Amino acid sequence: MDGWMDGCAPTCPQVEGESGFNQIRDIALGAESPDRSAVCAAVWSGRHQFEPVSRDDCRPTWADAEPRPLTPSGNIIKRMTMLLQNRAVFALGLRMYSTHVMKGPLMDKANPNSELSEFRKVFSKAKHIAIITGAGVSAESGVLTFRGENEKWRKWKSQDLSTPEAFSRTPSRVWEFYHYRRELAMNKTPSAAHLAIAECEARLRKQGRSVVVITQCTDDLHRQAGSKNVLKVHGSLMETRCVSCGYVTVNKRSPICAALKDKGAPDPDVPDAQIPVDKLPRCGESDCNGLLRPNVVFFGETLDSHILTKVEKEMETCDLCLVVGTSSIVYPAAMFGPQIASRGVPVAEFNTQTTPKTEYFMYHFQGPCGATLPPALAQHESEVI
Repeated sequence: MDGWMDGCAPTCPQVEGESGFNQIRDIALGAESPDRSAVCAAVWSGRHQFEPVSRDDCRPTWADAEPRPLTPSGNIIKRMTMLLQNRAVFALGLRMYSTHVMKGPLMDKANPNSELSEFRKVFSKAKHIAIITGAGVSAESGVLTFRGENEKWRKWKSQDLSTPEAFSRTPSRVWEFYHYRRELAMNKTPSAAHLAIAECEARLRKQGRSVVVITQCTDDLHRQAGSKNVLKVHGSLMETRCVSCGYVTVNKRSPICAALKDKGAPDPDVPDAQIPVDKLPRCGESDCNGLLRPNVVFFGETLDSHILTKVEKEMETCDLCLVVGTSSIVYPAAMFGPQIASRGVPVAEFNTQTTPKTEYFMYHFQGPCGATLPPALAQHESEVI
């Protein structure tokens, strides 16, 4: 186990709500906590919740592994200390993290400020801005969300089709669903919010300031708008990944394969196309021809560890954060804003309504993002271009 813990950083599966990680939710995280060994054992036994980055190099044989108490010493504690301090917010959920770790502004702030002039003062001084965006930004461009009137595709819940199990059982149906979403997304244009973010990034770059977009959206609208520094935590609809060789590539073909042409209509009375698996999108790498899948993070899958590491770095260094158009119920992305707020950094939420995380933020601006965000990010009178 020492080798596994030293060689691999666990990542966190995408889940909705605060489900999962119940084994370790209520364990204290203090530096001298006697529960350190219990945390180690819980992580070790929570095999469905954590997955090492490299399965081949350092994943133990789960069938042979038995949870056992571990002595809180040596390399184990070194790794667990880093895991608990840097990744607990992703893995454990808000309730436990806020109870045992978060102090100060996050705990005290109950009534977010909605004064734009106050936010603009903070904005004018920020050197490194992190903007976390969700489906609400793209919804204003006409890109479908997974909720509300779009919760179902035909007779299935969209979220239920976005799982590795669904793709394994019925790849034709899942590809119809994603082909429909791809075709819609490729025909949309950036919203006013996308454009405001991109313009702000370009303008501040000339001033030696930076803007990074951390997005849950899987469309390509941030880049179409002109944003350069974009971290896509849930992957991209415009990329494919081979399930055989793992090759990832940008793929904007329309239709993505001949068999999917004119397929994917969402109406409940439309029958499945039942496309043979050998006619679904296939890998073009030499001698592979493996089945392709959308390069998105399905529910229940782990986030890309390389992207997550970059996100963590941005969260540790930003001096202002905007949370834009996200419902804040899909973890771990729902915790990005609160974790930044826990450092005492100002966080402003822009959404059509309050969310489960609104009370943790310094500012909240209610309304369509395309209306509230442009004036917030516009050139400040103190800026020198």
